[in-house]
Formats: sequence, C-alpha cells, structure tokens
Amino acid sequence: MKGDPNKPHLLSHAYVKNITALYARSFYFASRFFPKHKRQATYALYGFARYTDNLVDNPRDRDREELQRELDHLRWEIETAYRRKESEHPVLKPFIQTAISFSIPIEYPLDLIKGVSMDISHSRYTHVEDLYVYCYRVAGTIGLMMTYIIGFSHRDAFEYAEKLGVAMQLTNILRDIREDKNRGKIYIPMSELERYDVAEEDIFQERFSPAMRSMLKATADNAHRYYEESASGIRYLDTDSRFAIHAASRIYRGILEEFRANDYNPFKGRVSVSFNRKIAITLTEYMKYRRDKVFNRK
Repeated sequence: MKGDPNKPHLLSHAYVKNITALYARSFYFASRFFPKHKRQATYALYGFARYTDNLVDNPRDRDREELQRELDHLRWEIETAYRRKESEHPVLKPFIQTAISFSIPIEYPLDLIKGVSMDISHSRYTHVEDLYVYCYRVAGTIGLMMTYIIGFSHRDAFEYAEKLGVAMQLTNILRDIREDKNRGKIYIPMSELERYDVAEEDIFQERFSPAMRSMLKATADNAHRYYEESASGIRYLDTDSRFAIHAASRIYRGILEEFRANDYNPFKGRVSVSFNRKIAITLTEYMKYRRDKVFNRK
C-alpha cells in the first residue's frame, strides 16, 4: 500500500520531539512558546541536528572511516530527499517536510554535516577564525534554518541569527571543556593557548591558573559580544516568536553567567541554568512581549 510521503508521521514527530526534550532542555523549554506549527518544525530541525551530531559524539565501536561514511550517506540522503521531497528515514522524514514547507535552502543542512565531520578530522583548531568556521557550521546554520521557520521581515535577520548561533556554540565549548578534554579534544584555538602561555597539558591535568582564566575570559567576552550584537536582529523576526528567541538567548547567556560566577574555571563542574531561573526569564520576556503588543511597538 502506497502512502502519502508528505503526510506528517506521528511516530517520527514524537521521536524528534523527545530527542529535543532529552538533549536540549533550554532549547526545548523556549520552543514550547512558539506557535504549534513552528514548534513542531523546531523539533524536526533539532532532531536532525542532534541525530547528525550523535553519529560522531557516540561513535560506538566505529573507526573514523566508518563514521565518515555514515555522514557521507546522510549527506546523500539529504540531497536525495530534497530532490524527491520525501524520506522514510525516521529523523529525516519530519526534517525534509519542514525544510520544504519553510523553504530552507539545502546548503544549511549540508554545511551542518560538514561541521560535524570536522569533529572527526579535527581535535585541535589553529586560529580563532578556524573555530569560527566550526561554530558557524554546527550552530550558526541552525540559527539560519530557525530564521526560515520563525519568519522574517528583512534579510538582515540572517546575519544576526548566525551570530546568536555562534554565541551559543562558544558557550557550549566553555561549558564542556572538561568533558571534551576527556575525549582528547581542545576547542580553544592553539593560537590562544600560545598567546596566554597555557599548555595543552594544563587543560588535560586540570591545572587552572591566572593565565588560563584570562584565556577563557577572553572567549567568554567574545561569546558575550556575539549575544549583544545578535539581540538587535530579533526585531526582524515574526512577532509571534520574538519573545521565545529573546528567552532562549537569555537562558543560554545564563549558562555563560554561571561560568563567570565560577571564576571561568571549567573544572569546578558543568554549569547550567536552574528550572526556576528559566521560568523567571521566560515570564520576564513574555511580559515585555505583551507590553510591546499593547503599545504596538516594533
């Protein structure tokens, strides 16, 4: 029996929703305030991004060549699904329906796969510019795809969305330094380690020092700058979703604030934003949204 490939598949949509809830609690929390069709599209996008990331983050017993072949096959399936406008893959099915419905260009999911592939080929980054390319591919692309889902009034929205994605990825990198070094990875560029006279072994041995503090503070300041610069672009997004993006940005920035409260020491434990603080941030942003709506502010 032949079914309609574009008909929403309840199990697939439930699956990507659960992936979002499990792996991205802050993102999931903020996305609950989107209109329903945008919320479901957000789950489809995150489900695809998380599935792609997990292929490498959870390598099982597979070697690098086998992992790269998995990503190559995923890229082939994305290209085919865009051309045929359907996929029976349980994660790609809702994603490709979302991509077609919201006119998401194929270059963004393909760039995301390239970024995840860098996690196979790179365990170090030489310069800050190299790290930016990685952050753009694994997170900036998500901001760009989200802009299509949310809706926008001006093309400038994309520049700001990319900055917000990069800010969030830099926050992830600072938060996960201990976890990443246990996997043999250092995302802070080698040029920064040299500039601040920090040795790789200082990170592997968790020898926190004033020099390491200065180095990580500089990365946190960069992330903060990207958050600040991205904030003014939210006005270009559809009004029904702006407050959720404001809330997501503030919740994620809260992780950066917790990192600062730990004096930039990544070895004190993984920082996070409490549920009560997420509620407080979201309510604050919702009240601003209601106030602006009452006074018809742009």
